[in-house]
Amino acid sequence: MARAIWSGYINFGLVSVPVGLFSATKEHEVDFHQFQRGTSDRIRNKRVNERTGREVDYDKIVKGHDVGGGEYVIVEQEELADIAPGRSRSLEISTFVDLEEIDPIHFQKTYYLGPSDEENASSYGLLRDALAKTNRAGIATFVMRGKEYLASIRADGKVLKLHTMYFADEIRDPGEVGTLPAKVSQGKQLSMAVDLVEAMSGAWKPTEYKDSYTERVQKLVEDKRRGKEIVFNEEEPEATSTTDLVSALRASVEAARSRRQGGAKKSPAKKAASAKKSPAKKTAKKAAKKKAA
Repeated sequence: MARAIWSGYINFGLVSVPVGLFSATKEHEVDFHQFQRGTSDRIRNKRVNERTGREVDYDKIVKGHDVGGGEYVIVEQEELADIAPGRSRSLEISTFVDLEEIDPIHFQKTYYLGPSDEENASSYGLLRDALAKTNRAGIATFVMRGKEYLASIRADGKVLKLHTMYFADEIRDPGEVGTLPAKVSQGKQLSMAVDLVEAMSGAWKPTEYKDSYTERVQKLVEDKRRGKEIVFNEEEPEATSTTDLVSALRASVEAARSRRQGGAKKSPAKKAASAKKSPAKKTAKKAAKKKAA
């Protein structure tokens, strides 16, 4: 059985439900250690006193907040724990909202909430079923690992899910990305773009999507372990110019419709891209084949 990473109580009104918090997701990536190039010497990170150069034990380290002018206010870990809301053991629901009203940009990470014991499982089930029947999510705050989180709690089948969320002042203004184009007027380009969206539309099937990059990293590691020569010849795509936009959209719509009809034809755009190999990459590929032979 999985181990809870946080335990406490969901509080709403005068009701308290004991729960445990569990990770709902796991990331798959290839682990790497650091080495000094040309050697088998591992690189280690140490906590070092910058004045004496000596390593410092973790239990002797405190936190300091920079208040300007080279002055720091030192704060102990126990002091941070003392001021945590609910002594870090409370999920305080302040209101219930329709989940569809929340912009996805607020969502951060998903966890499972489970009942802490069989004796109180009925109160857990009661909250879960009430949320499912009303199609609502409870908005709550709680403290975990020295940080206060905003969270939403919702029912999903037999389990309660908790989504940690960003506070409003943590979300950046989209204007920071630069000057954004004005709304596109109705026209042929927009009509064809809509046709392409429709042609490429389908049901959400998460199992159809794989982490191809991790697979490629694993293959790279295995190829290098076997002493194989690594040749990379994937080209970076070029931006579609305004003059080519209509033809690119038309070809994309035709290719998408062909795939939906079972044709599975290669799109003209990809054909053109695969045909444009640079001389240097052609030479490298031929050399690699010749060496392998």
